[in-house]
Amino acid sequence: MAEKVFYATGRRKTSVARVYLKEGKGSVLINDQTLEDYFGRETARMIVLQPFQVTHTQGNFDTKVNVQGGGISGQAGAIRHGRWRHLRSGRCDPSRDYPRPHPNQPRFSFPTKKGWFRHPRSACG
Repeated sequence: MAEKVFYATGRRKTSVARVYLKEGKGSVLINDQTLEDYFGRETARMIVLQPFQVTHTQGNFDTKVNVQGGGISGQAGAIRHGRWRHLRSGRCDPSRDYPRPHPNQPRFSFPTKKGWFRHPRSACG
């Protein structure tokens, strides 16, 4: 039986990350290097792992990432965006309602050059 591999694209600044997720033990490979080898800064590693910590699914998915362009911060943000897009899409566990990333952000939206897009109903908040 073939394994299910989920794909999502994340972008931040000028970085683009192609993120492939499959159920596993939580390993992270970025451009064929481990997370610790690729990102030397602890803050960048924390940014990459943030979607799984927020949704309490850390250790449930193996992640393989191809990322290019930009700097360290942009690449970490692009990986976070790709992982978050997959988790919020509901493809991994549609029966579970995952928590929102920030209390002031009522709906998940995609970053634009002018900031976060707000749903018209929540334009005041």
